[in-house]
Amino acid sequence: MKNLSRSVFVSAVAVFLFFCFAFNTSANASSRMPQFVLKSAVDGSEVDSTSFAGKVLLVSFFATWCPPCIEEVPTFKDLQGKYGEKDFSIIALSVDQGGPDVVARLVRKKNINYPVLMADNETMQNFGGVYGVPVSFLINKDGNVVKKYPGYVPKAILIKDIESIMN
Repeated sequence: MKNLSRSVFVSAVAVFLFFCFAFNTSANASSRMPQFVLKSAVDGSEVDSTSFAGKVLLVSFFATWCPPCIEEVPTFKDLQGKYGEKDFSIIALSVDQGGPDVVARLVRKKNINYPVLMADNETMQNFGGVYGVPVSFLINKDGNVVKKYPGYVPKAILIKDIESIMN
């Protein structure tokens, strides 16, 4: 019985430590945003990440079948509208396996006002390995990743964090 209690305790500590490290929302400020060239989900044109140089970015990996991802769309639209003319952009990267048509339908249906691109495996790996969605990365004007947000992020937190690096 004593060994079972110890085993449960050790397992609980291991799970606790996993969650502490797996969901750390701070990223090393010296880590550069990976460069990418990806196709637009809407028109298939290639979009180069270097075209966003000098802007604050919120890069978000998502899927059309992911309820928390869809829940973030109104917040992202509001942020793009509020800060878009102040050197800010959302860039949504779809991990959908069904191709761009399903993603383009979502963009039209939700009237999305920010770039929506089709992610590839290389880009997902270059961002440190994207293993679940949604996951977003806040990038400062120097191109450094300053925050990682695993899961749904409340609008108030995004506004606070965006404004803190825009000034």
